Amino acid sequence: MPTRRPREPLLVLAAVAVAVTAVLIALGGRSGGARAGAEPTWRGLAGAQRVRVAVGQRVIVVLKAPALADRVGSVGGLATDEEERQWTQAALSSQRLLIARLRVQGVVAQPEFSYTRTINGFSAAFDARGIALLERAPEVAGIYPVRVAYPASLSSAQSSAFAQRPDVSLGDEDGRGVTVALLDTGVDRSHPFLRGRVEPGIDIVGSDANATAAPNPDEPAQLEDHGTAMAGLVVGSGGPGELRGVAPGATVLPIRVAGWQRDASARWAVYGRTDQLLAGLERAVDPNADGDAHDAARVALVGVAEPFAAFADGPLALAVTGARRLDTLVVAPAGNDGPAGPGFGSIGGPGGAGDALTAGAVDLRPRFGQVHVVLRAALRVELDGLRPLVGAVRPAHPLDVGIGAPRVQTTAPGGDQGAVPLLDFFDRAGLSLVAGRAALVRAGPDPAAVVARAAQAGAVAVLLYGSALPAGGIGLGESGTIPAASIPEDVALRMLAHLRQRIPVTLSLGAVGAAENAARGGVAAFSSTGLAFDGRVKPDLVAPGVALETAEPGTNPDGSPRYGTLNGTSGAAAIVAGAAALLAQARPDLDAQAIASLIAGSARALPSDHVPAQGSGLLDVGAAASTEIAAFPRTLGLGAVDGKARAATEEIEVRNVSVRRMVVSVDANVSQEGAAAVRFDVRPRSFAIAAGASRRVHVTARVTSKPQGTAPAEGALLLSPLAGRVVRIPWTILFGPRSAPTLASVRLSSRSFSPSDVTPSLLTFVAGSVPRSEGESDVRPLSRLDLELWSPSGGRIGLLARLRDVLPGSYSFGVTGRDPTGAVLAPGDYELRLIAHGTEGVAPTTRILRLTIK
Repeated sequence: MPTRRPREPLLVLAAVAVAVTAVLIALGGRSGGARAGAEPTWRGLAGAQRVRVAVGQRVIVVLKAPALADRVGSVGGLATDEEERQWTQAALSSQRLLIARLRVQGVVAQPEFSYTRTINGFSAAFDARGIALLERAPEVAGIYPVRVAYPASLSSAQSSAFAQRPDVSLGDEDGRGVTVALLDTGVDRSHPFLRGRVEPGIDIVGSDANATAAPNPDEPAQLEDHGTAMAGLVVGSGGPGELRGVAPGATVLPIRVAGWQRDASARWAVYGRTDQLLAGLERAVDPNADGDAHDAARVALVGVAEPFAAFADGPLALAVTGARRLDTLVVAPAGNDGPAGPGFGSIGGPGGAGDALTAGAVDLRPRFGQVHVVLRAALRVELDGLRPLVGAVRPAHPLDVGIGAPRVQTTAPGGDQGAVPLLDFFDRAGLSLVAGRAALVRAGPDPAAVVARAAQAGAVAVLLYGSALPAGGIGLGESGTIPAASIPEDVALRMLAHLRQRIPVTLSLGAVGAAENAARGGVAAFSSTGLAFDGRVKPDLVAPGVALETAEPGTNPDGSPRYGTLNGTSGAAAIVAGAAALLAQARPDLDAQAIASLIAGSARALPSDHVPAQGSGLLDVGAAASTEIAAFPRTLGLGAVDGKARAATEEIEVRNVSVRRMVVSVDANVSQEGAAAVRFDVRPRSFAIAAGASRRVHVTARVTSKPQGTAPAEGALLLSPLAGRVVRIPWTILFGPRSAPTLASVRLSSRSFSPSDVTPSLLTFVAGSVPRSEGESDVRPLSRLDLELWSPSGGRIGLLARLRDVLPGSYSFGVTGRDPTGAVLAPGDYELRLIAHGTEGVAPTTRILRLTIK
């Protein structure tokens, strides 16, 4: 019986290099720039080193035929086990039919992953001819690039005296009976902190039946640690000093979607790909892979992030929506790339998905560590003061040592924007430049790796400059057990100048003291900010994410289990996922959508942070448990205003999730910046809802006058029951002209050439941009980029290539001299048209290049 689930032929433009440039929003997102021809190297303050990864010609192909989630959603969640298996098989059959047709046309597709539950599609490597055929296939909804996702925090093997234990609990509830699927690196199931609460896992990256924390193949002592730390935050129990996770009664299902894989230089690195993450979401909703999703995990915690990819319509976002339809709540980190401008910010994927419950990080430490630093050049004192201790390691005793620095001419490969290479800490004769000294090094995009490599080179301390690193803001690996402090850049540059002049420079490092944390209760400096690329507020809320104490894989030399600290928005996401498990146990009648709404809508607003940084505010699971109305969507995107009066309308569904009739009134609060310019019209403004019923509310935001300046207006809609907790729905409105999609530096290496598949003419251009706005950088991607072939006299010949979800960067294509069907073009004059579609609904930008085929 039905049951409701409980609770083309050759392209003219063959992509010879699609190299997304390193649009580096440097530490904290304060500046942006482009480097032509670089591999993707997005990096942030608290994230692990983002190695360059070659994804080859992999793409994700999304089909129009419905997935299991679409079928289940269309029948209101009512389906038998057999029906679900049939619908899953039907989705797979539609893929096989397309692949068979491609084979008849001469294109052999070998899918690496097949998706049938959350979306209908597959991932595979295709050449230009295969992509062309797929673009013209009527069954295909879209073709998307495979990108790289990284663990969204960095853990520390050293437990800090200033570590935090998140105060998140819900009475006697402990999450018992709730399964949390953890999409991350492998987990050390043998750790006493986790024992008995981690199920045998699913390994997407490798072939380990238990998805355990894998060792580095070249250095077996180096284990994947991120998944273990995340599991500890959710279900840990029995740790030192009664340390525990948020939901110790819940169960974690580890799904290894990231781990040791070869990077672009053939070294081993920890990362995942978006096609692997999609495969993990497929297993989160169908753990036994039988095509029936009635065994779906209640919560799926994503511990990795695709940097800056806040797309709301890509395959990851579609899969998150599919998981929600199958009643799995997806919790995702906002990302660790710091604040961005008031427009599109630094949110990582899948955090931009409307159905993802996206978490930013807040700093709740009452105190942090600081150390007395004295820097001298000969007899001159360059610095004498207290500086933040940025790592977890304290100096064992006061230090008086000389200072060394890595080479000026780096040994890093061209275009590499990673941490200072280990070889740079040695001179050409192989002697360490920092052994027994304090290493003075620019922090760069990965300060933790800088500290670790300085320690490997024999340094006894590290002085970092070039970024305002927060105290305790980085973690350290096993090889980085030396103290690290942050100093001002101008002081560091003077010290380096003294070093070049061979003037003796020294460091005196005193004992560590505690300082009051002035940033306590505010969004962490590394936490990514919104908006998502559809203009909706992200993150949804914030949770503790700095210096969280948790488990580490493996044991110490004395055989005791390892514990450490973790910083990052994935830690905040783990806290939110644990809270969702508590709420699912306390109120088992709630579906995934309602749980997400209650958690976000009941959060407490932070007075010192803007809406795009905090969403609804700080997690309050106790308030969520007693909230009686849910609202969808959880956040609003009311668009941008270019100085003219305009109105934007959104429809909100309000659901009564209590057992009594509710009377609800709706109002809006508006920030000071927009108070004189924005008015809200809500219909109905007051209404009654029976238990279990829903009501739709139409909200129109009217901009009645031009505001002062360009600062966005922000605030929240307030849904206030006559007796009960208020639900907040955050919103923003941007002011200023909407920018046209960017296409710049469009060039063709040769305007007159003979057709050639071997030596094509090279088309290069910069797509998208990272402009400055309100003192920060906005990531402005393209939703789509079309490359078309035209005849000056005969009109459009056809589509040559199409890119979707285009992140800002430099792109190159080889123009072979063939038409969209693969036929060689006849001699004559032609036009290439590049048409860039933005994400803001403005007219596309077109660039035209004329060429002659000999």
